[in-house]
Amino acid sequence: MTLTSSPKVIKGGLVVLAPGGGAVRNTIALQYNPDTLTRSYQVQGVGGDGGGERAQPFRLKGPAIETIKFDAEIDATDQLEFPGNHPNAVAFGIAPQIAVLEALVNPSVEELLAVATQTSGGTLEILPPEAPLVLFVWSKNRVVPVRVTDFSVTEQAFDPALNPIRAKVSLGLRVMSIEDLGFTHRGGTIFMSYLRAREALAQKAGGTTLASLGISNLP
Repeated sequence: MTLTSSPKVIKGGLVVLAPGGGAVRNTIALQYNPDTLTRSYQVQGVGGDGGGERAQPFRLKGPAIETIKFDAEIDATDQLEFPGNHPNAVAFGIAPQIAVLEALVNPSVEELLAVATQTSGGTLEILPPEAPLVLFVWSKNRVVPVRVTDFSVTEQAFDPALNPIRAKVSLGLRVMSIEDLGFTHRGGTIFMSYLRAREALAQKAGGTTLASLGISNLP
C-alpha cells in the first residue's frame, strides 16, 4: 500500500517484511519526498569518558548508532478532486495511510490476543511477538534496516465527517546494525551491504594535499 498513486518519480519510503526478513508484507511510499533528512551518529568507542581503557582510545567496538529523522506530508486534495476514482479518500480521507504507519509501532490485535491466551493458560515465560523487519529505502543505493523510535502525526485539515485530509507525519528511525541483528539475520546482511556501499562511495571523494590546509608538513 502506498501513500499515493500520483506522479511516477522515485520516492523514498519503507518496506515491511515478515519477522526475520521473510516475504514483503507492505510497501509504503512517501507521497512527497521530504525537503530535509537528518542523520546523526553515536560513535561506539572502546573506552568510556575517563575510563580505564585509555591505551586504546581510537579503537571502535562496532558500527556507529545511526538515527534518521524526517517529516512527511500526506494530502488527499488530489484524490478528492476526482472522487469517483478514489472512493476510499472520499469515505476515510487519509486515515488509512496514517493507520498503515501506526501499524509499524503497534503489535497486531491477533498478537495481543495470542499473548493473552498464553497468559490465561498459565505459560510461565511469554516472549513478546517479534516485530516485522522494516527497511528504509532512500534510492536503490540506500536501503537499510530500521526500527521506528519516534512517530507523531499532526492532522491539519478535515472533511465534513471529521476524517483527516491533510497531515504532517514526523518519523524517527534507528538503523539496526549487525550489533542488533547479527551477521546471519537478513537485516544484518542488508546492513553490511549498506555499509559496504557507503565505503565505496567514500572512495569516490578523492584526496587533497596538506598545502590546501595551509601547511607543508605535520608537526
